[in-house]
Amino acid sequence: MSDTPELTGVTPHLTIRDNKAKDAIAFYEKAFGAQELFRHPADDGVRLMHARLAIAGGGLMLHDDFPEMMGGKPSGPPACVVLHIEVPDADAAWEQAVAAGATVRFPLDNQFWGQRYGQLADPFGHVWSIGGPLKP
Repeated sequence: MSDTPELTGVTPHLTIRDNKAKDAIAFYEKAFGAQELFRHPADDGVRLMHARLAIAGGGLMLHDDFPEMMGGKPSGPPACVVLHIEVPDADAAWEQAVAAGATVRFPLDNQFWGQRYGQLADPFGHVWSIGGPLKP
């Protein structure tokens, strides 16, 4: 697509279990203001082989799990990864994500390192952090 920004650097690519990649896209649109840039369905007509989103100026790719392509084993749960979104108003972004169904892992607050920061979990097991300027 000519209006799709080029991928640069490291781009997260999430595997979504239980054929819920379409649900994940809808959640990311509602929770984080994501814009869907591309979607490629799998031949089975149910799962997504690939999707690409833009969130807060960055890129995110995702797809449904395909255990049959990985020796019959489903992908493991997300571990040790936090997807960070830097925004001008962390409180507004936080409220939007929580209203969409994200659950709080680490409450949003002014942190000692000079940022307003907190962590949320999405309904698909992925952890997101939201950061922005300190709130007076």
